[in-house]
Amino acid sequence: MSNDFLTPLARELPASVPFVGPEAQERARGEAFTARLGANESAFGPSTKAIAAMQHAATEAWQYADPEAHELKHALAEFHSVSPDHIMIGEGIDGLLANLVRLTITEGDHAVTSLGAYPTFNYHVVGFGGTLATVPYQDDHEDIPALWAKAQQTPRTKLMYLSNPDNPMGTAHSAKVIEAAIKDIPVGVLLVLDEAYADTHHDLPQIDANTPNVVRMRTFSKAYGLAGVRVGYALGAPDVIAAFNKVRNHFGMSRVGMAGALAALQDQSYLKQTVAQIEASKARIADTARAHGLTCLPSHTNFVAIDCGRDEAFAVRVMNELLERGIFVRKPAVAPQSRAIRVSCGPKDAMDAFEKAFAATMAKLA
Repeated sequence: MSNDFLTPLARELPASVPFVGPEAQERARGEAFTARLGANESAFGPSTKAIAAMQHAATEAWQYADPEAHELKHALAEFHSVSPDHIMIGEGIDGLLANLVRLTITEGDHAVTSLGAYPTFNYHVVGFGGTLATVPYQDDHEDIPALWAKAQQTPRTKLMYLSNPDNPMGTAHSAKVIEAAIKDIPVGVLLVLDEAYADTHHDLPQIDANTPNVVRMRTFSKAYGLAGVRVGYALGAPDVIAAFNKVRNHFGMSRVGMAGALAALQDQSYLKQTVAQIEASKARIADTARAHGLTCLPSHTNFVAIDCGRDEAFAVRVMNELLERGIFVRKPAVAPQSRAIRVSCGPKDAMDAFEKAFAATMAKLA
């Protein structure tokens, strides 16, 4: 069948999925995983208040959600001490990134990012005809001076992407470093500051919400435990935030998801409890690695990168052995970060299963 109805760009692009989901891997292996520790979800689950709110909202699921997300937007504005016109609600950070790239990138434009950083951003840039300019990590951190210099040197750079804390390594720059870097953003460039793991990081920068060349991204998918309902939000200057209304799907949010997010936001005591559980889980993952002579990178997220101590080929073997033993984990894709595997935090039963499978894996590969 002819595909002449596709645009030239669409005809040329490969069909791709930035992440192969655990469900696809379960179908391929013919059984479910014992522990799901690869997608940085919160296996501790959402607040019971959020669950109750979603259960009630489910009875009203015949209604479209409020396209202005009025209640959640105003609650977030109060939480961040900004006005509602500084906030845009969206279908997770991924949905917001797609809209932001659509607003800023056309064919011939460039976006600057770290080599091996979050691949969904790259997917959107290429999908709208943009070109990626990349710089390598420096000591397992995104290299801010190199990113800034690349943006300065690359013609038609519209966006820079920086995740802080970082995915996939879990490292972070201090608030002081980020605040200083923002003062030196190249002219004509918009910084996308992905703060998906802000709730597990204790040194967040203070950024004036009216800063015209920074958009911060937050999500309810991590520490709040609501990955399955897809709620995220952008924080930025009102004129940038208002531009989202030109391209977004105004009925893209679910009534159930927004109800859950609002209740989760209002239950900060549960969030605090979850963060404490994450810290305990990170310590246990580190202990498990040390028991086999391996080290972990300091993590500011809800996952831990375990340095497998050799090269990428060995890390792939470790990951595949864990998958065979029913433990879903992932790994960074680009060297030298690819020497590591990435293990999400989880409750005791998941950590017990991981510890047992990791011991068997290391014994086999010794």
